[in-house]
Amino acid sequence: MKKTNKLKVFFLLFGLLFTISISNLKAQTAGTMTFTFTQTAVNAQATKNVMAIWIEDANGTFVKTRARFWSAGTNDHLPSWVTKSGQNTAPDAITGATLTSSTTMKAFGTKTITWDGKNAAGTLMPDGNYKVIVESSWCKPEPANGSHKFLSTFTFAKGTTASTVTPTDANLTSISVAWAPSSVSIDKTFVNIDLDVFPNPTTGMVNLNFKKAIVLDKINVYSIAGKLVYSEQVKQSISSQKSFDLSNLTDGIYLMEVISTDKTSTIKKIVINR
Repeated sequence: MKKTNKLKVFFLLFGLLFTISISNLKAQTAGTMTFTFTQTAVNAQATKNVMAIWIEDANGTFVKTRARFWSAGTNDHLPSWVTKSGQNTAPDAITGATLTSSTTMKAFGTKTITWDGKNAAGTLMPDGNYKVIVESSWCKPEPANGSHKFLSTFTFAKGTTASTVTPTDANLTSISVAWAPSSVSIDKTFVNIDLDVFPNPTTGMVNLNFKKAIVLDKINVYSIAGKLVYSEQVKQSISSQKSFDLSNLTDGIYLMEVISTDKTSTIKKIVINR
């Protein structure tokens, strides 16, 4: 091989390796996407709801299932999810039977789904645009065999900056897709305080249900950008429940910090959605 040809091959290989190296260095920001929406029954007879929610990348490649609800008699009404996912639900997907008025997650109403930025194998995905997709069917009337009632897609950005989009849709209302990178969380070490937050999402009023008595020092609430938007000095013993009002805040995702007088604390996510 002539020297010039050897040099051409060398530079071609070098360029290929350089491109691969740059691609591998693409940012992979850890964080959480929170998707909230409301689906209203189309009529009084529509009492059962079949649904799948999943993540795709900007090219339409399946990333991870976040929820799937169906039963033996309704499992032909999520054809798009079956095709995209190969029925992969991953360990942390929320799954169950067809939703009704008596299931834990009820048919219709408001739902909140999260994504940890990882694919089904647990690998953190590169930053960029992603899609959260909702496929839904219901009866009555039931859709034709092998078909659904609707498929809705919402695009959001995963990256180093917190972002929230509130798209409109013909099938869903009160839609919010918020990405919160881990870097916006409060820079402290938190010891878990066992409590429940309800309702969540909320229209403003927040209730904290403590599993055991606590001497509560302070409650702080931060925006996902890290700005303190609410603070309350409590400094009293709470045996079970504490309530406070965030109705003056705009819709979105917030981080609540609960601190006891012995300086143990915890962080909980609150979604305000009116």
